[in-house]
Formats: sequence, C-alpha cells, structure tokens
Amino acid sequence: MKILVTGIHGQVGFELLRSLEHLGTLVLADRSALDLAAPHTIRAFIQHHKPNLIVHPAAYTAVDRAEQEPELCQQINAASVAVMADEAAKLGAAMILFSTDYVFDGSGDQPHLENDPTGPLNVYGASKLAGEQALARYCPQHLILRTSWVYSLRGTNFLLTMLKLSQEREHLRIVNDQIGAPTWSRFIAERTADLITRYIHLHEGKTTLSCGPGVIHLTPSGATSWAGFAAEIFRLADRNVQIEEIPSISYPMPAQRPYNSRLDISKLEHLLGASMPSWEETLNHCLKGESRD
Repeated sequence: MKILVTGIHGQVGFELLRSLEHLGTLVLADRSALDLAAPHTIRAFIQHHKPNLIVHPAAYTAVDRAEQEPELCQQINAASVAVMADEAAKLGAAMILFSTDYVFDGSGDQPHLENDPTGPLNVYGASKLAGEQALARYCPQHLILRTSWVYSLRGTNFLLTMLKLSQEREHLRIVNDQIGAPTWSRFIAERTADLITRYIHLHEGKTTLSCGPGVIHLTPSGATSWAGFAAEIFRLADRNVQIEEIPSISYPMPAQRPYNSRLDISKLEHLLGASMPSWEETLNHCLKGESRD
C-alpha cells in the first residue's frame, strides 16, 4: 500500500511516520511539497504519486488567529480537503481526516456521540466541520477521526507551555470550566495505525474500509479541565506551581471555546476490541521521555 501522509512536521504527522512505516510505502508531504492554500498543487501532487490511502493531519490550527483569517482557515481546512477527497475518489483510494471536538457547541455535560448535532462556536471549528462534510461528499472510502486537546513534547501546545511557565512563575491562573480529554499525539498515531491494520484493505488497486465510512472519536478515557490538566502536568513533572482556577469569562480569548469537549469513545473501543488508557496514563508515558527524536 502506498500511503500519503501530510503535515509530517506537525505533532500528529511526526508520530504517524513512525506508526505507519510498517504498513506500506510512505509518501511524505510537508508544507513545501503540498500547499493546502493552492488547490492545483494538491491535484498535481496526488495525481503524480497515486496513493492508495491519504492520511491527512495537516491543518490550520491557530484557533484564535483564525478569527482574523477566516478565508485562509477555510481554504486549508475545508476547500483543500474537498480537492484531496475528489482526487482520492478518482484513484479508488481511501482517506483519513483528523478533526476536532470544536465541531460541537459544548452544550450539556455528557460525552458527545459521533452522530450528535454539531454547532461550532468559532471559525476554526466551522472550517473543520466543513472539511468533514467535504470528505464525506467526495470520497466514499473515508474515516474522520475526531480528537481533542492534542499535546506532545514537540511543537506548540498546552503541555510545553505549562512546563515553560512552571520555570518562570510560582502562580498561574488557569480555566476550570472547559472539560475534555488531553490526547497525546503518539496515542492518536498508534490508534490510527490500529484502525488501518484492521479495517483498510487494498485489492487490485482499490482501497476499501471494511468498517464502512464514517466518524470515530479518538481520545484516551476520562476527562478533566485545563486546570486539572495543568495540575497533573506539574505533579508528574515535580513542579511546584500554585494554580488559581478561574472561569472562561475571566480569561477572554478571540475564539470562543466549547465548555463540554468530552467525546464518547465507545465506538473506538468496540472497533479495536480494547478499553482505552486514561489521559493521565498517556500523559505519564509522554512525560517519562518516551518521545522519538
């Protein structure tokens, strides 16, 4: 199987290279090779390489900046997905898109099911939902993997921000009324590889999903607030920082965030035949230095 992986320098893309390398021949695409803001380059790249499977973590992820750049965000997260999905369908290829808890409006206090009504609160979430819809429209063989609160020991994310701030400050004010599951990028990559191994098959140049197309929520088990996430980071890293828990209204941001980002992972656990580890357990593994250089 020839697998095109986008965003290879990002948190998830970097881990996917290691998790997928034993599944086939990888075609690697970073921003210089595949310009998601230029549709004609996407078509040319896919037509040249002719992948059997496209795994697409690359995205516009600057949630707050997206409020000032809605057109660019929509182009990268939705319009480019439509082009990529169309080309995949022409080749008889399958496509996996990574999406987000931000497609929901954050109402209620129960984990969101895959088929629950969506209602993004910000430009980023709306663009990712539009990308989901474009993929479903153009590529019959597809999976949409929604995740939340992604972190790793590389790039820019909440974990690294907290570790940096813990060396500079003894007191931090952190939001306590947004609830979700912190998700390690390697956990995402490994579960993606598990799903590909079990359910994606190549036969006479055509790729099929034996689980059928659709959406799967992909996070560890459990949930916490940003303040709770920070507290666990400091505990595991042995950092002495006092946390003042505050409501979202006390920390205004350009983009509104959902209060309830919990994702129901029953479908993932059923498909893989296993319970998912807790977010605390995966964070502990990450902080033990289990990161590939």
